[in-house]
Amino acid sequence: MEKENKKFTGGRRYSNDEITVFWKPTACVHASYCYRELLEVFDPGRRPWIDMNGSTTDKIIEIVNMCPTEALTWKWNEDAKNDSVDKDQTNHVKFRRPELSNTQALPEPVPPVTAKVMIDGPIVIKGSFTLCYDGITKEVKESLVSLCRCGASDHPPFCDGRHRKVGFID
Repeated sequence: MEKENKKFTGGRRYSNDEITVFWKPTACVHASYCYRELLEVFDPGRRPWIDMNGSTTDKIIEIVNMCPTEALTWKWNEDAKNDSVDKDQTNHVKFRRPELSNTQALPEPVPPVTAKVMIDGPIVIKGSFTLCYDGITKEVKESLVSLCRCGASDHPPFCDGRHRKVGFID
């Protein structure tokens, strides 16, 4: 049974009996994985555009995890289940540190920096890094940026979705 979708700071949430999907429109670069892979749930031509009854929870999780910008994230409605969720799957879940003995200390892992070239779209870079452009240096901490490849963005070097309007094709 689908629960009413509600706003949260920065976007909307959509729930079924098992999970809640969060959508942050400001992070969305319209990579289109969601509706290309699961139109029964993610249909931008419908309002509301997410129908949590359109498929199984497992399939919805699979497709949400494909989102390159984390504009779509999810969490289990039963909080105890979120303890076993990878951090990559949702940024709405608190994660516990492993228990340490009194004499043992874990070094802080260095999170990897990853880059994805989106088909007919931007380059999405995720992680902690320094971005230098036009004499500007920007520290990016555990976040992501979408960089324009089409040259049409009004906010270079960042993608603003214009690749779709100008028909950019690889």
